[in-house]
Amino acid sequence: MLQSNLLQTDRTRLPLGGQAQSNQINGGGIGDLVKFAVIFARRRYLMIIVTAALVFAAAMLYLRFAPPTYTAQVQILLSNPRAQFVQQQSLLPEPVVDAAQIETQLQMIRSRGIAAAVITQLNLANDPDFTGSRWSFSSLLYRIRNRGQQPEHDSKADMPTEGAIAALLDRLSAYRIGYSKIIEVSYSSSNAERAAEIANAVANAYINDQMNAKFEATRTAASWLQERLQNLNEQALTAERAVSAYKSQNNIVSTGGKSIDEQPVNDLNARLVAARTQTSDAQVKFNRYDAVLRANAAGSSTISAPDAASADVLQSAIINTLRQQYLELSRREADWSARFGRDHLAVVNLRTRIRDIRTSILEEVKRLAETSRNELEAAQQRQQELENQLARAVSQSRLTNSAELTIRELESRAKSLRAMHEAFLQHSMGATQQETFPISETRVIFPASPPERKSKPKANLVLGFGLAAGLALGIGLALLRDVLDRVFRTSSQVETALELPCLSLVPLLSSPKGQKSTARSQPPDEDLRSRTISNVPTLHRAVIGMPLSRFTEAIRSIKLAIDHTPAKASNQVIGITSALPNEGKTTIAASLAHLIGHSGKRAIVVDCDLRNPSLSAAMAPKAAFGLLEVANGKRSLEEALWHDPRTNLAFLPAVRRGPILHTSEILSAENISKLFDRLRQTYDYVIVDFPPLSPLVDVRVTAPLVDCYVLVVEWGRTKIDVVQHALHTAPTISDSLIGVVLNKTDIRAMARYDAHRSDYYDDSHYVRYGLSVS
Repeated sequence: MLQSNLLQTDRTRLPLGGQAQSNQINGGGIGDLVKFAVIFARRRYLMIIVTAALVFAAAMLYLRFAPPTYTAQVQILLSNPRAQFVQQQSLLPEPVVDAAQIETQLQMIRSRGIAAAVITQLNLANDPDFTGSRWSFSSLLYRIRNRGQQPEHDSKADMPTEGAIAALLDRLSAYRIGYSKIIEVSYSSSNAERAAEIANAVANAYINDQMNAKFEATRTAASWLQERLQNLNEQALTAERAVSAYKSQNNIVSTGGKSIDEQPVNDLNARLVAARTQTSDAQVKFNRYDAVLRANAAGSSTISAPDAASADVLQSAIINTLRQQYLELSRREADWSARFGRDHLAVVNLRTRIRDIRTSILEEVKRLAETSRNELEAAQQRQQELENQLARAVSQSRLTNSAELTIRELESRAKSLRAMHEAFLQHSMGATQQETFPISETRVIFPASPPERKSKPKANLVLGFGLAAGLALGIGLALLRDVLDRVFRTSSQVETALELPCLSLVPLLSSPKGQKSTARSQPPDEDLRSRTISNVPTLHRAVIGMPLSRFTEAIRSIKLAIDHTPAKASNQVIGITSALPNEGKTTIAASLAHLIGHSGKRAIVVDCDLRNPSLSAAMAPKAAFGLLEVANGKRSLEEALWHDPRTNLAFLPAVRRGPILHTSEILSAENISKLFDRLRQTYDYVIVDFPPLSPLVDVRVTAPLVDCYVLVVEWGRTKIDVVQHALHTAPTISDSLIGVVLNKTDIRAMARYDAHRSDYYDDSHYVRYGLSVS
């Protein structure tokens, strides 16, 4: 009963509407993930290996036929340090090398001008790599772009062609080494010596271009400096003469130091700032006193504390004394009011004294306010006098300093022009010297040499990439095949997709060739007289012939599920059906009936597949009448029954004499219902072989006849969507289903599909209990 326990565990772990097996694996941790990966590899290893081998073979063919490519490198140093005397005499500043500058130099190395100079210098116009006799992507693009155009023959015939330049630039690369000022120039060619020669030629052409550009820039700057020096000399002399003439006109001997009126203006300005500060403080103090007096003049009685006016009030001994008396009387007034009442004579006297003290405080505040008003007027008068003095001093200072400002401006212009003249004279001398000593900031630090090994294709990289790509492609195809494998493989798939328990996994059992039956042979006329089943197929009687096999144990699981269904008290009439034909429902029905009959129970199997009575053809091929004749009253039930002497099993066949058009009406008729009621009274179990759900509608009308249904699904063949659609279109059957039987199961393959329970499919578990692995 190992398989029955396994399925019961499945139903406990996976409720109806649960997640798929992949979700179980995702939630099981790294151990389950590794186990699933191993199971997946065992299941699809052949596809993965074949795909990887094909891709690896393609990589080897590429290495065999791809032409070799050699790459030579030359290193160029930017910003070559110049001699000290050259830096001092140089007209152009030392260049600042940054990322943008280095990128500019890289683009110059890969420019068309450098490429044209190298092609002309080395006479590469006739080289096979540039004439197009050898295939390259750049030459192909050039041919497509210029097809239909005739080559031009003019004065530019000596210039390199566009195809040659494109071919050279396609093989040329330049990049910066790390964060240094070193550029590595690489050139790839089919010839090692030619690659080194062209790489060195590119470096030399770049350095020569830099030197020529700097020489032209220096010569142009020197010519411009000569003209500029003459103009600056004339302007400086004119400015100096203007300074001397203005001094003579205004009798100015010296303009150094401060002016006569500068110091008084600063002193007055500082005094004015202090006076404005005093005025502001006096104004704030007076405003506070004035606000308090206006509030009391309006009838307010809020002046009960001296801090409402100013901080100076706190320094008044009179107000402090009155305030202490005020607070003491207020406390006594509150205390006596609570004890004697607010209208008591003593309380009234206290309030009178409090008002007198408040009036005294107000008079003292008025005196302080008057003092503050006097201080404010004095401060305002001082501020006004200082402002008048500052205005007179500023007016006088403007008249005095006007001449000094003019002379300073003239002297500053004369000095600037003379300094510019001296600086340009120095640069002019440096430019003249540099014309006779040209030098470039770049130099070759490591010339290119012919490479000893080819750079492309790299055998190890190509083979490694081919193997990795083949494995990745194989795994991808295997995963795609698993995703597209929309058939039932495991019990978890059955329970998840159909929301029904999987009753059993019936293994695939094939009968030996040439063996048709296991019963004794009898003459045909004896079979007809006694209606004895003698020609039972081996598959139908396998539960009797192999009682200790995995197949028989799976049929026992079905019977156990029928007997212990919690939905009903008993299941006496059991209908066996499937979604599609040829899924093995007839074999399951016959095997289940033989197992029940062999156990001593009264069992009968009824063939209700009226259009294709395959069970009748297998067990009673010579039957002359059956279910239809009994239902119509033409024959009695005893006359139509066939018996198996070995298992005491009764069989009611269905005889087909011609096309039957209304099978659904026949099965839903009242006489069929009466027949099944009689079978219920006579037998313990009634096993009914029904037609499949999808092609026919016959099964949908049999719900009143049957206690429960068992759905047979073929392993690895029946589509999940087909079964779901069949159950959706037959809701009455779906409600009465007790479970699903996964038939024709490849037990050896189950270990590769059911990763979580792969150990349960090991044959050693059956052998240990004396069961056969057949």
